[in-house]
Amino acid sequence: MEVRILTAADAEEYWKLRLEALMVSPEAFASSYEDAVKRKNAIEKVKENFKAEGSYTFGAFSDDVMIGMVTLVKESYKKMSHKANIYAMYVTSRSRGQGTGKALMQAAISKAIEMEGIEKLNLTVVSSNDHAKKLYQRLGFTVYGTETRALQVDGVFYDEDHMELFV
Repeated sequence: MEVRILTAADAEEYWKLRLEALMVSPEAFASSYEDAVKRKNAIEKVKENFKAEGSYTFGAFSDDVMIGMVTLVKESYKKMSHKANIYAMYVTSRSRGQGTGKALMQAAISKAIEMEGIEKLNLTVVSSNDHAKKLYQRLGFTVYGTETRALQVDGVFYDEDHMELFV
């Protein structure tokens, strides 16, 4: 398995995996599949996001096929510039339990450590997603709060845990 920062050349494959993530795990993301497929010029917007300053999207590949992804974004406001956020973590179901998520998170954490001034990483995770929470806790993240009814999917509410890691 290889983990690397994605480039514009990866945009189409990333978008396909993103749509899969939204379809397979709708409770895990603030975006919905229905909203995502309505986006105009989605691939071009992904390419722009990959070039944005302070934003890094990592892909995990097995046999040149993307099997996972995660995004690290540095806060842009001066007063919050000591923080970065982890977003859009996803590993295909066939690749779970093989260290892919850990490798992606370690890549994001390592990049955050390299970035000037970053002292803290934040992420949110659905409270009932025990596998992801355990991974994040093994990597040093701790829960600092829970938002009840953070997301609603098909009439079902999901709580989200807010987690942090000081680097």
